[in-house]
Amino acid sequence: MAEWNWTLEEARQLDREDALAAFRERFYLLPDTIYMDGNSLGLCSRDAEQAVLKALEEWKTLGIDGWTDASPPWFYLAEELGKREADLVGGKPEEVIVTGSTTVNLHQLVATFYRPEGKRTKILADELNFPSDIYALQSQVLLKGLNPEEHLVQVKSRDGRTIDEDDIIATMTDEIALILLPAVLYRSGQLLDMERLTKEAHRRGIVIGFDCCHSIGSVPHRFSEWGTDFAFWCNYKYLNAGPGSVGGLYVNERHFGTRPGLSGWFGYNKDRQFDMVHEFEPAGTAGAWQIGTTHLLSSAPLLGSLQIFAEAGMERLRAKSLHQTEYLMGLIDAMPESLGYRIGNPREDDRRGGHVSLEHEEAVRICKALKARRIIPDYRSPNVIRLAPIALYTSYEEVWRTAQALREIIENREYEAFETGRNVVA
Repeated sequence: MAEWNWTLEEARQLDREDALAAFRERFYLLPDTIYMDGNSLGLCSRDAEQAVLKALEEWKTLGIDGWTDASPPWFYLAEELGKREADLVGGKPEEVIVTGSTTVNLHQLVATFYRPEGKRTKILADELNFPSDIYALQSQVLLKGLNPEEHLVQVKSRDGRTIDEDDIIATMTDEIALILLPAVLYRSGQLLDMERLTKEAHRRGIVIGFDCCHSIGSVPHRFSEWGTDFAFWCNYKYLNAGPGSVGGLYVNERHFGTRPGLSGWFGYNKDRQFDMVHEFEPAGTAGAWQIGTTHLLSSAPLLGSLQIFAEAGMERLRAKSLHQTEYLMGLIDAMPESLGYRIGNPREDDRRGGHVSLEHEEAVRICKALKARRIIPDYRSPNVIRLAPIALYTSYEEVWRTAQALREIIENREYEAFETGRNVVA
C-alpha cells in the first residue's frame, strides 16, 4: 500500500496531481453532495445530455427519415454503439451490440447456448450472484422441462463474501452444459479471474459467459483474446448512460451464424431486413442477437458517455479506480478497530472491482446517517455499505470526507437517530 498521511491537505494534493480531474467538470454533480453510488447509477454528464437533446431534435426535424438521415442513422445505431463499446470489453467491433436490457440479454444468450443433451443438462452459477440472474436461469431450466433444484448448480461461498475460482473449476463436471458467472460480485466487489475460468471451461467443452454489470467501465476485459463465449451488461452504472438505459452484449465471432434462442426482426441480416420474408436470416455479427427495434432515447445518452470514455482511456480509469479504492481502504484501516468497520472486498488489485464493500452491524443506520450528511452510499443486505469512488468524477477530497463522516457517525453515535429498517429501494 502507498505511503499516505491521511490528511485533508494530502487529499487535495492528490486532486491537484490527478491527470483525470478535468473530466469531473463534464458531469452534473449533485449540489453540496458527495456521490459514492456510481456503481449503482452513474451521474449525468453534459455529453450525455447533449446527445439526448440531439436525438430529440433529429426526431423533431427528420421524423421517420431519422432512421437513415440522423447522425448516426438510427437504423445502425446499435451497431455503431457496439463498435464504440468494443474496446471496453476487449471485443472486436462486430462482436458487440448495444441492445435490450440486462436480463433480456441474459435470457437471449442462455436461450441460445443452453442446450441440455445427454449427461450435460446443468447450468453452473454461484450462490452470491444478483437475484435477477438466478431468476432468469431458473426460468431457462424450466423452459427446457427440467427442475432448477437439480439442474441449476450454484457454487457455494466459503466466507459469504467471495467465490473461490478453485471451487468453480471443481464443479465443472461433465454434467455442466453452460456456465454463467458475474465478472464482479455485486456485494463484495470481488473480480473473478475470467481468463482462467474461460480456459478451464473450454478444456472441458463447456460454454461460459459473464455478467459484466459491475465491471464494464471500471475493469478492462479481453474477451476476444480469452475466447469467452458471451457476456452482457447494463450501461447505467460506471458507463453513466442513465437510469434503465439500453444494455449491451458480446458474442464471440466463432458463434456467428448460430440462430439466436430468441429471434426478432432487428436481428435479421441488415441488408435484407425490410424484405419482410418469414424465413429468418440472422445478421452475420453480434447484431443477430437483437430482438426488437433500437430504443433511441435510452440509447442516445450512451453516445455522449462513450465519448468521455474514449478520451479518458480505460487503462487510466482503471489505474485511478484502484488508487482511489486503495486510498479509501487505507483511510478505513487507519480508524480504531472499536468503530466496528470491516473491509469485505478482496484487497489485491487483480481481485478487486470498482467499489469498496464496507461491513458493519449497523450498516442500515450508517447509510441513513451518511445520507443525512448528503453523502450518498449504497446499502446491500445484510450488512454492506458499498462505496464507489468513480474515476471520472469523484475527488480524493470527497473520499477523505466520506471516511471522516464514517468515523464521526460512530464516534458521535449519529446512527442511533435512525430506524434499522431499510428503505424499499436500498
